[in-house]
Amino acid sequence: MLGGPHRIRHLRMSSDTVCEVTVTAPVNIAVIKYWGKRDTSLILPTNSSLSLTLNQDHLHSKTTVRASPSFSSDILWLNGKPEDVSSSKRLYNVVNECRRLRAEMEQSANAGGGHSSTSTALAPLSTYSVHICSVNNFPTAAGLASSASGFAALTFALSQLYSLPLSASEVSRLARVGSGSACRSLFGGYVAWEMGEQATGMDSLAVQVAPETHWPDMEALIFVVSDAKKGTSSTEGMQTTVVHSELLQHRIKHTVPQRMSDIITAIKNKNFDSFAEITMKDSNQFHAVCLDTYPPIFYLNDISKGIIHALTAYNKLSIAKGTGYKCAYTFDAGPNAVIYLPKQNVPEVLALVEHFFPPPANVDNNDYYGRAMSIKRSNVDEIIKEITMSTFEAGSLKRVIYTGVGDGPRVLARGYDTAISLLNDEGLPK
Repeated sequence: MLGGPHRIRHLRMSSDTVCEVTVTAPVNIAVIKYWGKRDTSLILPTNSSLSLTLNQDHLHSKTTVRASPSFSSDILWLNGKPEDVSSSKRLYNVVNECRRLRAEMEQSANAGGGHSSTSTALAPLSTYSVHICSVNNFPTAAGLASSASGFAALTFALSQLYSLPLSASEVSRLARVGSGSACRSLFGGYVAWEMGEQATGMDSLAVQVAPETHWPDMEALIFVVSDAKKGTSSTEGMQTTVVHSELLQHRIKHTVPQRMSDIITAIKNKNFDSFAEITMKDSNQFHAVCLDTYPPIFYLNDISKGIIHALTAYNKLSIAKGTGYKCAYTFDAGPNAVIYLPKQNVPEVLALVEHFFPPPANVDNNDYYGRAMSIKRSNVDEIIKEITMSTFEAGSLKRVIYTGVGDGPRVLARGYDTAISLLNDEGLPK
């Protein structure tokens, strides 16, 4: 198995304090795609996958979880909208499993056995209802893996609130039953979700291939084509594919196992040419599988295809000059482009995309570009002459996000910190 014993710190709260934790968890974007479940209840995938964890200084889900005997039910507020936890099977499964593990700890500790490090009885947190408040600082359900970071934050927060003595891989297994891709957001850096073989799913979990510090040169540009909710959800789409796509069966049996091995080697050797080619081929095949579904599923739009065309031509020119791949595109289940690239190529790629996809005329550049505002663009006039492609309408892209590879979940506060918590004194959203 890849990775080491990545242990998660414990949290203990006395009964006279507010039982609350606030955390953040990162977005991850896969380069070997997860698409299809062999068990829809346990969320066991048809193939292993691999992703890069993005820097949560720029993209994250923030979650506060509070347990209190005064709460009458489990409630989640996502971006301000309330949802009864019991009405969502996935939410319920995550909360219930974390609560069950906490109850086992309480029973053992309060009976005086099993936890030698616990000298006093544990508070009965498992008997309390929880209020959960979660916000994303990026578009929800628009191809930026919001469910992954959201369920990772929820599961990590509960594991901290309940002081569960689990490794990050073990917590990732709990997160998986909420959202498959969420398991990969329990680590920073380069992360594999091993599909496992057991029917119980006990060996289907995330492991770290390499930490975020391994390849400092690796950065990411996200070109947000749409911030609207996609027409076909990932959950619905992938199961339709499992039933109807013959190409998927070839992919999971023959293509993915070799690609997983090859891309792990590329990452360990910091071989960008190999990494880029595998990443783009897997993105292409993922969307080919979606088209092979009946009826077909379309996640890419004309703007997405334009980005693919421009960057393919750009890479082809660089390869012809003997300088290898400049960047690698990948698209999840949505039209937004994620571009992985060496840091030195960011100015050129930004300039190239800006030429073919001009920003809106009336826009706050700080809102549109964010960190990318500070990057001095390269002169790409000669490159543009070699690319046969029309310029898209100004405003075709909604936003540019410039980020890099980052760490795993963070604890922001243990107990109630009014400056950090998403809940007020009464346990309701601020």
